[in-house]
Amino acid sequence: MVVMTRERVGEMAPFTVMVIMEACTIALTILAKTAMTAGMSPFVFVVYANAVGSLLLLPFSFLFHRERTDQSLFSFPLLVRVFFLGLTGIALSQNLAFVGLSYSSPIVVCATGLLIPSISFLLSIVLRTKKPDLSGTGSRAKVIGTLVSIVGAIVVELYKGPFIRKSFFFYGNHYQLKHVPKLFVFYSAPDRWILGGVLLMAASLSVSLWNIIQLGTAKLYPQVMKVAAFYSLVGTIQCLVLALCMERDLNAWKLKHKSELLLVVLTGVFGSIIRSNVHLACTRMKGPFYVPMFKPFGIVFATVFGVSFFTNSLHYGSVIGTIIIGVGYYTVMWGQIKEEQLGKEYDIEKMTPLLLEKEEAQVEEHHNNC
Repeated sequence: MVVMTRERVGEMAPFTVMVIMEACTIALTILAKTAMTAGMSPFVFVVYANAVGSLLLLPFSFLFHRERTDQSLFSFPLLVRVFFLGLTGIALSQNLAFVGLSYSSPIVVCATGLLIPSISFLLSIVLRTKKPDLSGTGSRAKVIGTLVSIVGAIVVELYKGPFIRKSFFFYGNHYQLKHVPKLFVFYSAPDRWILGGVLLMAASLSVSLWNIIQLGTAKLYPQVMKVAAFYSLVGTIQCLVLALCMERDLNAWKLKHKSELLLVVLTGVFGSIIRSNVHLACTRMKGPFYVPMFKPFGIVFATVFGVSFFTNSLHYGSVIGTIIIGVGYYTVMWGQIKEEQLGKEYDIEKMTPLLLEKEEAQVEEHHNNC
């Protein structure tokens, strides 16, 4: 009985933690949108949040990887990779994401984030890193899932639909939005919904490129947290250069309220230390496909938060489109799992004759010695 209870706790603990991580991510996204609606620059927010994250991650990475390694982190090939990891994983992806958020809503962020596996699949075809075998179940699932995700993205972009509840800020077809309330975070004024969605899709493309570079970098230098710390620092410098170009007004760099400072610190700590370590621990416990399976939970939390606290600014169309993308996301993930299983089975079949030959050779050698 005690063993069964421990097993259940062992199963429920990572599940519960991952659900909490998704809830916190959406909550911070909503708070960021609230700050931007109140006038905070998304470029400045990205710089400050990453600066906090880098300052924490750098010493933490050396505590995390205490063992010594003969490989140098400052070799030229690795430095080039660190530069592009910072560019794609932080400077481009985060600035595009937060500017896109300022033009759209948190639920559109959820929707476009779910496009990453489909974009990665399309990139692998374009870059010819993988050739899809349409005779296989996994490849067919990935193709179908990608098409479903694209349909969902089109729905999110082009069909808002009515508000889930009527708003006293709207009368008929005429918007009464001379002053947008701070909690009206699922709407953008002026209305640049399509532009916001396009920027968020570009951010997802940047993350997909970052994933490709990261996989190759892990093979060159296995101490991943040190790499993460250095590309976080490089990415922060890149964000600073971009923000100085985009925000010439010095007042934009001033944090007007204590709540903005708290949001910056929370985002930096959560993104650089808490979420990354939880994801790493769950991946080691449950395998590489466990963490991505929880990403669609963001749809649930964005919808619940929108209906509970921001009822006047959540559209039916964005929720429906995001659910369609979620179906496509799980279909692509299922295809990836099937391909992974087939790959392992193929490796076992390939290794079996070699093991038999080795055993036969050992038996023959033993017989000759006797």
